[in-house]
Amino acid sequence: MSRLSFAMVVLMLLVPALAGQARAAGPVDAVASELERLPHVPGELLVQWTPGASPANKGTARARIGGSRVERIVPERWRTPLDGGGELELLRLPPGLAVADAVGRIERDAAVEFAEPNWIYSHQAASNDPYYTNGNLWGMYGDASTPANKYGSQAAEAWAANGTDCSNVWVGIIDEGYMYAHADLAANAGTNPGEIAGNNLDDDGNGYVDDVFGWDFAGGNNTVFDGVADDHGTHVAGTIGAVGGNGAGVAGVCWQVKLMNAKFLGNAGGTTANAIRAVDYFTDLKTRHGIGLVATSNSWGGGGFSQGLMDAITRANAANILFVAAAGNSTYNCDVSACYPAAYSNPNVIAVAALDKNGALSSFSNYGATTIDLGAPGRAIYSTVPKRTQGVIISSYASYSGTSMATPHVSGAAALYAARNPGVTAAAIKAAILGATVPTPSLSGKTVTGGRLNVSNF
Repeated sequence: MSRLSFAMVVLMLLVPALAGQARAAGPVDAVASELERLPHVPGELLVQWTPGASPANKGTARARIGGSRVERIVPERWRTPLDGGGELELLRLPPGLAVADAVGRIERDAAVEFAEPNWIYSHQAASNDPYYTNGNLWGMYGDASTPANKYGSQAAEAWAANGTDCSNVWVGIIDEGYMYAHADLAANAGTNPGEIAGNNLDDDGNGYVDDVFGWDFAGGNNTVFDGVADDHGTHVAGTIGAVGGNGAGVAGVCWQVKLMNAKFLGNAGGTTANAIRAVDYFTDLKTRHGIGLVATSNSWGGGGFSQGLMDAITRANAANILFVAAAGNSTYNCDVSACYPAAYSNPNVIAVAALDKNGALSSFSNYGATTIDLGAPGRAIYSTVPKRTQGVIISSYASYSGTSMATPHVSGAAALYAARNPGVTAAAIKAAILGATVPTPSLSGKTVTGGRLNVSNF
């Protein structure tokens, strides 16, 4: 069964049960087939309760599968009428009970809106900055820049028109952690305006103590940078907002911007539960503190359809936050084999394929005429990374390839457009980005727009 077919099956399963009635059993074989192909956390299940389900109702439902509550993922107060309004929690299953069987059993209960696996996600990496002037930073070049490359993002054209300052705009990096003290990033490291550093208190009441630079959902602490293993997140950060014009290293699409991190990818990847927490973390930050957060950058993928994650993206949309997503690196046609999270139909999702410096769709890139929106530079992209030298972590630079590297070009473009158009909606930013694309033969019939990122037309 294709991923898209499975998603359609799941969507049919998610129709809320009528009050007082039990659900029909779900297609356990279909769930089992998907679990065989896609990574997930064994022995764990995400369960969405129906609005108003009582503790007794929940206890009865858990007893159907012998499950025990691990923790609440999304409290009922954070949910909206658009996504059901109930509480999402993580359950631990008893030894020997398959996840697919658990889904089939518990979804029969009227207190359950839906149940799904806890999927595992993984990575999908005129300025006087040396990597720009030596010809390496091709993803930032334009038709008439020096150096020039028409297949670049045209950021250099925007810079030449005084388009470098996005300092009133925030971008959330949902990824690994990032080296916020990196020499090319430190000036753009945003901090939580509701938190007082180092007082060991949850000053803003969001449930996270001293989350000054963000939160590590994989590690359960406020240390969003844990060393050289956070290279992927640091690379993404540099493409969005490495300081430009400082005669060092690289330059991001925005030379001044506020970056903040929700780390959910660790050594073993990241889970659906933590991805949901990360998305909601930024939604809550914007909603309660009023920061100018316009987008989250999501260079990760894998796993099957998740209604829980889709609901979190819906909540972000209600807060006017774009969800910029990597298409993935498996050469899939995402119209046939759905690529999550890029393939979610939420109106605030922008899905990004990867181009090389010659304008070709990168050999690894996923694509989809109805699911992937546009292409952006994604092969041989230089950006910021941490490096260990003689036991000390220092600021460094490296070339990575992947739709992970294409995605932050678009995240940076969203910030650039928002900086030029204060108060603009997420829908308007997306329309501007897609409307400005340049028709590209390698993307014709492969993306929604058939074109590549062009920030010079904003």
